[in-house]
Amino acid sequence: MAARREENGTWSSSFRYSDWEGKSRLKHARGFKEEAEADAFERDFKRMASGKSGMPFEVFAEKYLEDIEPRVRPTTYETRERMIRVKIVPLFKGSLVCEITSLDVLHAQNVLLAQRKPDGSEYSPVYIRRISEQVWGMFNHAVDNYELEENPCRSLRQAGSKKNGEMKIWSKAELNLFLDAVSDKPLIYYAFETLYWTGIREGELLALTPTDLDFRACTLTVSKTYHRRGGKDVIGPPKTACSYRTISMPQFLCDDLQRFIRDVAKTQPDERIFAGLNKKKLLRAMSRGCAASGVKAIRVHDLRHSHVSTLIKMGFSVVAIAERMGHESSDITLRYAHLFPSAQAEMADALQAARGK
Repeated sequence: MAARREENGTWSSSFRYSDWEGKSRLKHARGFKEEAEADAFERDFKRMASGKSGMPFEVFAEKYLEDIEPRVRPTTYETRERMIRVKIVPLFKGSLVCEITSLDVLHAQNVLLAQRKPDGSEYSPVYIRRISEQVWGMFNHAVDNYELEENPCRSLRQAGSKKNGEMKIWSKAELNLFLDAVSDKPLIYYAFETLYWTGIREGELLALTPTDLDFRACTLTVSKTYHRRGGKDVIGPPKTACSYRTISMPQFLCDDLQRFIRDVAKTQPDERIFAGLNKKKLLRAMSRGCAASGVKAIRVHDLRHSHVSTLIKMGFSVVAIAERMGHESSDITLRYAHLFPSAQAEMADALQAARGK
């Protein structure tokens, strides 16, 4: 044992140990109230640090990414990889997985909450929540596969929120102002018109080929999605099993797309209709169009929310909307509950009438 009493009356512990790779390392810790506490720390640390959970967090992060890559969609992996490397690893770099405590995680959450984007704005509560949940998931993975005894997140509340503030959506009038501002660019015009009036995801839009459209039946079939990986265009399966679907288009959109494909883009049956676009170009086009038209700035994905809002106002059921959007009904209910007309007043009237019978 190498416990030593300090001048301030506390105890410190300094010792050598074998790390998870069998290499000899020096460890020093201080602030223990009793000698026995310092001795116990040495025993516990040696036991944990010699196992798999004794690896540095940044090494574990790489192993975690290797473990999950074959098991998730490429786009999911890319999102997690970027989040882990840019946001999470810096929070715990230099610490062994086994020595990270709940207090360390709490401090990391506070750092996340205080961070700002390059323009000085705050990160959204949903984004903070996603990072927090990813941290929780990584430590669970360490418990299940890397001999970590306990998840240090277990006693903590997640940072952030499952929902952002007010949902930003466009009305039909705002869409028309935006489309007028980009009408000189047909590729942009018809891409955004399609997103708004079908509610499909950006990747689903960018993967569309003429064979996915049935102009007689006025339908659009979603069977794939597009993303960029390693500087290359990649076509993969849709986001979930529910995402495979065929939806009906309004006649005006069907006619517009048919003319665009035939007369403007001259797209071949196996070519992508919106081949000149990717998600970054859609985002830039959205920013330019909003600035030119004066409509409020929203995300490209918010066009999907706008579509759902329109369907809710038209009185369609949760089940019908979920089927069109490629979601589970419970997802629609949870995400858009505040947009559905409240039935509370009708319930109260019905209960009042029932009491009088």
